[in-house]
Amino acid sequence: MIDRDKMQKLLEPLFPGLMGVTLEELGPERVLASMEVRPDLCTAGGILHGGAYMAFADTLGAVGTVLNLPPGKKTTTTDSSTKFIAGAKVGTTVKGESIALHRGRTTQVWQTCIRNAEGKLCAVVTQTQLILD
Repeated sequence: MIDRDKMQKLLEPLFPGLMGVTLEELGPERVLASMEVRPDLCTAGGILHGGAYMAFADTLGAVGTVLNLPPGKKTTTTDSSTKFIAGAKVGTTVKGESIALHRGRTTQVWQTCIRNAEGKLCAVVTQTQLILD
């Protein structure tokens, strides 16, 4: 299994690195990460943009899937559903916890809960990852 530091290094030159995603804990059934709510990730009102929530969650589910891939396989997101519940203010940090709901041979399903600095649930994202040759 890829360790946290190696996975973080893989993400750095990619979109998750640009967003500032910081991996905290990795496991085959659970991924924890954080992300600073910067002005460039916000709406005009200084609240984290919905697309930033979705991209953050998509990253965590993809990381979890990669941790479970057999050698030579790849993955891509085929479906994602987001429920927005609360906001996260600029200058704070959001935390994401992604849990494997299904880890099959051809698909995996991950659900990510994103919480603001006060611990309030902001978004729930459920995604399906396809396993590719």
